[in-house]
Amino acid sequence: MPTCQTSPQIPPQYLREDELSEECKQWLLTLPKERGWLASHIYNYQGFWTSPRLIQGVIACQQQFQAQDSDIILVTTPKSGTTWLKALLFALINRLLHPIFEQNHPLLVKNPHDLVPFLELKLYIDGQVPNFLSFNTPRLLSTHLPFASLPKSVQDSRNKLVYLCRNPRDTFISLFHFTNSLRIENMGTNSIEEMLDLFCKGVSIYGPFWNHMLDYWKGSIEKPKKVLFLMYEEIKEQPKFQLKRLAEFLECPFSIEEENCGVVDEILRMCSFENLSHLEVNINGKLSSGEENKAFFHKGAVEDWKNYFNIEMSEKLDHIIEQKFQGSGLRF
Repeated sequence: MPTCQTSPQIPPQYLREDELSEECKQWLLTLPKERGWLASHIYNYQGFWTSPRLIQGVIACQQQFQAQDSDIILVTTPKSGTTWLKALLFALINRLLHPIFEQNHPLLVKNPHDLVPFLELKLYIDGQVPNFLSFNTPRLLSTHLPFASLPKSVQDSRNKLVYLCRNPRDTFISLFHFTNSLRIENMGTNSIEEMLDLFCKGVSIYGPFWNHMLDYWKGSIEKPKKVLFLMYEEIKEQPKFQLKRLAEFLECPFSIEEENCGVVDEILRMCSFENLSHLEVNINGKLSSGEENKAFFHKGAVEDWKNYFNIEMSEKLDHIIEQKFQGSGLRF
């Protein structure tokens, strides 16, 4: 079994429990808790599991965020290809402001997470109202929140939600590596067997994973003009087709001239795992929240889970997937 990176000296911003408000500390005492992936415990809030500091950000976001009809919000479960789709969305939406062939394109000098910030993990993490004045229109934002826990203004407005779904097996492996690389100092690493047990129980960050996926899948069927449901594996198989489908959904389709000039191909090349992971900013840079940028580039492979699962582990997760997604129309 490949070993994971050692824990960093300073935990990410969203794990610093010493910076919790007293109100949030009291609130935590009333919530169910389980063994944590990143910190000592993970808590259940509104039916999903997350860390204490993030609950503070979630509550502030739900109470304060005012969505605009022009907003575009990327939604994922953690480690479902978020970094990749953030890059694709940024390049797509800003291709007039930042032409894809320009030498100092923002994606060449900044990590996608700095360009497309998380609502609850970044903008509202301290419970304060962020300054949105510097944002271009449309505002490009992201969240890991389940559909039912989105701020009411998001659900009520005509904004666009882009949901990215990934095979739960690969999501688990990526999440396992990512959380072990960021665990608080002196806590050691989690074993893959222990974490798979929690994952299958639904106890994962923003999990249960099946509820998260199914609610957005249902939303995409009921409101196809509001919610676009994308599959990570389908983008890998048909990148050009899926990127054009995304552009159509966001009402900014590529012109024939753009296609002839290679704009679609260049967006896909610039935003590829191979290109992004080898940029200087993503090799040696850090996010303002504390994580090293390289932590967001594990492999990006399809079916990497086969390198880690034994037969028993595979059958265990297969059973959960079959049971939870039966009759939904979703296939993994």
